[in-house]
Amino acid sequence: MSLFTYKMSELHEFLYKKEIKVTDLVDESYKRIQSVDGQVQAFLALNEEQARKQAKTLDEKLTTDQDLGLLFGMPIGIKDNIVTKDLRTTSGSKILENFEPIYDASVVQKLHQADAVNIGKLNMDEFAMGSSNENSAYKTVHNPWNLDYVPGGSSGGSAASVAAGEVLFSLGSDTGGSIRQPAAYCGVVGLKPTYGRVSRFGLIAFASSLDQIGPITRTVEDNAYLLQAISGVDPLDGTSANIGVPNFRESLTGDVKGLRIAVPKEYLGEGVGEEAKNAVLEALKVLEGLGATWEEVSLPHSKYALATYYLLSSSEASANLARFDGVRYGYRTSNAESLLDMYKKTRAEGFGDEVKRRIMLGTFALSSGYYDAYYKKAQQVRTLIKNDFEEVFKNYDVIIGPTTPTPSFKIGEKTSDPLTMYANDILTIPVNLAGVPGISVPCGLSCEGLPLGLQIIGKHFDENTVYRVAHAYEQATDHHTKRPQL
Repeated sequence: MSLFTYKMSELHEFLYKKEIKVTDLVDESYKRIQSVDGQVQAFLALNEEQARKQAKTLDEKLTTDQDLGLLFGMPIGIKDNIVTKDLRTTSGSKILENFEPIYDASVVQKLHQADAVNIGKLNMDEFAMGSSNENSAYKTVHNPWNLDYVPGGSSGGSAASVAAGEVLFSLGSDTGGSIRQPAAYCGVVGLKPTYGRVSRFGLIAFASSLDQIGPITRTVEDNAYLLQAISGVDPLDGTSANIGVPNFRESLTGDVKGLRIAVPKEYLGEGVGEEAKNAVLEALKVLEGLGATWEEVSLPHSKYALATYYLLSSSEASANLARFDGVRYGYRTSNAESLLDMYKKTRAEGFGDEVKRRIMLGTFALSSGYYDAYYKKAQQVRTLIKNDFEEVFKNYDVIIGPTTPTPSFKIGEKTSDPLTMYANDILTIPVNLAGVPGISVPCGLSCEGLPLGLQIIGKHFDENTVYRVAHAYEQATDHHTKRPQL
């Protein structure tokens, strides 16, 4: 049996008792990658030499009696838009194909301090723009549950690597659902923390007011451990919140008696498939059986979330991606006739179609004569969406609904229809616009054997309650124990 079928706390105990070594965990990870990643294609770069060297150093620490943190020796994969010193970081784009950063992102430094082992960099949609991981400039990630299907995006490699047993857990980033949606498609646990809970320093920006780094794991307990390690204020990130980090593990009590759940009618309405809807209703029955209550509510402005998100995120992307011009780093065209020609050809050759589409949309929305009609209006609607959440949270502890409208879809099925592809994030996007935390946990399988996700949304900086509900549901069901058979 794979070591990665155990929870982090169990592996930690094995290490303490010297029943296993860190080198065993790292060996297991690379053996599994060698065995299955040719099919899954989750990794873009491996950190094998450094990881094995670190594992030997950590094994020497095991001979002492010093207290070791819970992430000690645990193998982790990192999404390829989170910079890692001297390890290629491409953000899934040709324009950064040879970029080796000279520093670590703040979350990577925190993982180093916790003695976690970086196994490698994970595949993704280019610059985190996509819902299927088909927009990577390098290769398409496949869903471990059925290799003909997408793993979701943009953190498709992060979710697929955990589901396939290649790493114990991973880091992703979530701008409009890019952690929760692939977590749902791949049958794992994915959390988007409150905006500001985790430092964004070293995260290659897509949309700075929406991006947030978060953990993808097999269990809620492991998710809480990983968030504990990466949370906290960071002087290098002006948007990180100076708010204390609670002990997330203390919330995993299994007790939800008296908990008040809101279920937005918009999250079970038009466009949401029967399988997703029925899985949520069954989950609500489980939580009722544990002593919680639920009522239907309305988030009336959520119907505008999709348009609002794509205007705002594309506008921010237009500004953020202006820095990729071939001058300082990354790809540069080889046949330019002038400086201006070099800018044009570098960006034309270096960016993929989806990135170009969003840059053009964002530039248009920010342009003179259209700014008030589009960008300013979208910001106003964003405030209304945030207010909707705040009104509901006056009377309820959490909001629950499906993570995605349907299970995963086949590779190539929606690539020719960007608008249909965008609609896959319709249930996750409002959470980013409001800045609140949300988690996806497995809640069943479709008739085709593909995972379905339950989304639990909490108040600002109340990840504890989100974890409490997710953990109670997880412990009352067996969905999290099911694994794909590669």
